Amino acid sequence: MAAAAAALCGGLLDYKTEKFALTRNRRVGLLHRLLQLAVLGYLLGWVLVVRRGYQDTDAAPHVSVITKLKGVSVTRAKDARSRLWDAADYASPPQGENVLFLVTNFIATAKQAQGTCPESPSVLDGMCTEDVDCPVGSPVVHGNGIKTGKCVMFNTTHSTCEIYGWCPVENNTLPRKPLLAEAENFTLFIKNTVNFTKFNFSKGNTLQTNDPTYFKSCTYDPFFNPSCPVFRIGDVVEAAGETFGDLALLGGSISIRIEWDCDLDQPTAQCQPRYSFILVDRRYNFRTASYYWDSQRRPYRSLMKLYGIRFDISVHGQAGKFGIIPAAVSFGTGIAFFGAATVVCDLVLLYLDTKADFYWKEKFEEAKPPKGKTEAAAEPQWADQDIRNAQ
Repeated sequence: MAAAAAALCGGLLDYKTEKFALTRNRRVGLLHRLLQLAVLGYLLGWVLVVRRGYQDTDAAPHVSVITKLKGVSVTRAKDARSRLWDAADYASPPQGENVLFLVTNFIATAKQAQGTCPESPSVLDGMCTEDVDCPVGSPVVHGNGIKTGKCVMFNTTHSTCEIYGWCPVENNTLPRKPLLAEAENFTLFIKNTVNFTKFNFSKGNTLQTNDPTYFKSCTYDPFFNPSCPVFRIGDVVEAAGETFGDLALLGGSISIRIEWDCDLDQPTAQCQPRYSFILVDRRYNFRTASYYWDSQRRPYRSLMKLYGIRFDISVHGQAGKFGIIPAAVSFGTGIAFFGAATVVCDLVLLYLDTKADFYWKEKFEEAKPPKGKTEAAAEPQWADQDIRNAQ
């Protein structure tokens, strides 16, 4: 036990220092250089150039988005009456937010009044053959009103439950082509401002110009006119991978993504937004109604089922500027990676190489100090004293 304890204490008090051994192993040497080149490429290419690891960043900017739709269209109803549509009619909401809706098609049901009428034959729960199929007071599932208890003729081929609701029931005949076909040439103005509070830096997507007619005549083009924030609707739909005619008929949803990636170590003119357009969903519609009263003070409404394109505008961004702490961290990471390359090569040399035993003995050596002159000279004196004592 005493010997084991002495050995343990001796091991704890040992001191290890590095020993450098030069080996003529070309495979390990080649591996070492390749690892160093990979680390160097990662640091220079990815960390410093792509990720700009030497910069302090702000990835949560404050953003502002203002939108405006412009354009005029004329639709003609079955009764040959024409209707003019401008931005106040086809844009919702009118105040221009980061989510807006553009009407491209509609189904109108005019002059509805509250009363009794046959349910539409397109509603399954409204079909009947006799009065018992229409229990009084039951709402029609996915229908337009409350059953009165009567089964009546809707037309010469269909019988439906009589309902109490807005009559006549909603028209569901969809036009074959979008009624607002001119909406393809409407324009969408997007004014976006980002504020990176960490660096006290603000930038807008509108070109700083003294020409008052610039925004009235320019149209966004990613190559020839990237600084113009006026987008043609047909171009936006096409950039999202869809044709306007198909999307305008039944509606849809498009995401407009604005991305800012600003290097504040460069001139501020290089801080420009990038736009991307993604088709999120096909088919989008909702209903709205306008109410009025006739001369007898009876209430009426005009029901509109609107089909159109919903635009969801989102803004993302980050800004970077040189910082002492991020630069020091990147530099330290590089040193650590270079050290890791040496460790990998040591493991290969000491454990995987065919001459691992030889390299192990050469790398790890126990250093024992030579005996001192005082100790060597004292030994004969101790021997002479022992002989005299014996005599």
